[in-house]
Amino acid sequence: MSGQSPYYLTTPIYYVNDVPHIGHAYTTLACDVLARFKRLDGCPVKFLTGTDEHGQKVEKSARLAGIDPQAFADRVSLNFSDLLTLMKFTNDDFIRTTEPRHHKACHALWQALEASGHIYLGSYSGWYAVRDEAFYGEDELRDGPDSKKIAPTGAECEWMEEPSYFFRLSAWQQPLLDFYEANPDFILPAGKRNEVMAFVRGGLRDLSISRTTFDWGIRVPGDERHIMYVWLDALANYITAVGYPETGAGTDYARYWPADLHMVGKDILRFHTVYWPAFLMAAGLAPPRRVFAHGWWTIEGQKMSKSLGNVIAPDALVTMYGLDATRYFLMREVPFGNDGDFSHRAMVNRINSDLANGYGNLVQRVLSMIGKNCGAAVPQPGPLAEADQRLLDAAYALLETARSELSVQAFHRMLDAFWAVIGAANRYMDEQAPWTLRKTDPARMATVLYVLAETIRHLGILTQPVMPDASARILEQLAVPEEARGFDRLGPAHALVVGTPLPPPCGVFPRYVEEPPRS
Repeated sequence: MSGQSPYYLTTPIYYVNDVPHIGHAYTTLACDVLARFKRLDGCPVKFLTGTDEHGQKVEKSARLAGIDPQAFADRVSLNFSDLLTLMKFTNDDFIRTTEPRHHKACHALWQALEASGHIYLGSYSGWYAVRDEAFYGEDELRDGPDSKKIAPTGAECEWMEEPSYFFRLSAWQQPLLDFYEANPDFILPAGKRNEVMAFVRGGLRDLSISRTTFDWGIRVPGDERHIMYVWLDALANYITAVGYPETGAGTDYARYWPADLHMVGKDILRFHTVYWPAFLMAAGLAPPRRVFAHGWWTIEGQKMSKSLGNVIAPDALVTMYGLDATRYFLMREVPFGNDGDFSHRAMVNRINSDLANGYGNLVQRVLSMIGKNCGAAVPQPGPLAEADQRLLDAAYALLETARSELSVQAFHRMLDAFWAVIGAANRYMDEQAPWTLRKTDPARMATVLYVLAETIRHLGILTQPVMPDASARILEQLAVPEEARGFDRLGPAHALVVGTPLPPPCGVFPRYVEEPPRS
């Protein structure tokens, strides 16, 4: 298999103030596809997700619900763990920031920052958005109704004055710029890198990293009057999960850190690409290798909003369209990193054109012909013609293409490459017309069907990360055993064995006759 280097990837930990929506599913799905791909490619993988359970916003939500913050966090965190089962996500760990292991890691990180001279006690006065759990400068705000100040995210800000510990973020302006220059792929897409560098070049102010006006959070070691800033607490989850502060040889930290990929939404890019690497470097720890910021989804052309009633829950999509179709649509519909719009019409078009008419039709036609004309067994190929070899070579080349595209998280381009081969296989079948060859040249028919079946085997193996259930059904119909479904079994050396009995074929991708009602 290719490369055995351990691979560590993370979702952001999700804030427990609401139920999961399509955006949460999208982020975790991208990580799941990549984790599945890496495992099939022979890499030891650690895939982390979880929930962020501290902060003023959670405390306020719990109070409104009439329960204590821990009970509120327990209830809402369960919604996010249920999402993992619904979407068949294959995370290796689920972290909650209320766990003792996380408190231990946060205290260790704070003490490392303190020992390095990057924390000092002062007093904070400025604008704070509770919804974002973020501080904003006056120059970032706009005036809203009733003389309120509005953050760039649309959140209302309030003026705060309180004693606070500060992190010397201002000292990290040039080191961060130097780091970005030395690591041009640290932030992707490239446009987001430019945004972050412009922000840092504009000057960094020291960051308030403690609060005294609420109680729901991790106490500052040595000064329990203060609660750690929720973002310092939350970001530390990535090292908690690899066993920090245990960093010696043989530990998970030594094996998996620095993380290969933090997958985030574009709204939290600054926290992950400015604050987080500065915290880590100040503590003497390595920054992650990459932060990728994906776009947002609108719904039928409108921003997702509870007030508009257009928030789509992942379980509604899975119930309506099925799991694999939902996973496929989200990974294929828009270039990964861009904003996208979800519509039922677009979903139905993808299902019908790509899955039912394209991939599903190819599988059904080929396996039905083999079942009827080749004794329901893998046919015996004869000498390969140029057209045969061209199609097989295209299938053989897919793995390297997929590796290359996923190395920059271009999920959509990987799928474009897969569907190019599906299209080529359907055209090849039409051109070769095995239904005619059945009467005129049965040996040539067998060769054509073998080439198609072997192409489908490659497609079935390679589409497993995106559509695990459908791919498994396709591989079962080709009698490919589970132990032969890794990427090390791609290529001609592990081709289908002539004479292997095949089960009766059955459809994999149902077609939608008409657009379902809008939810």
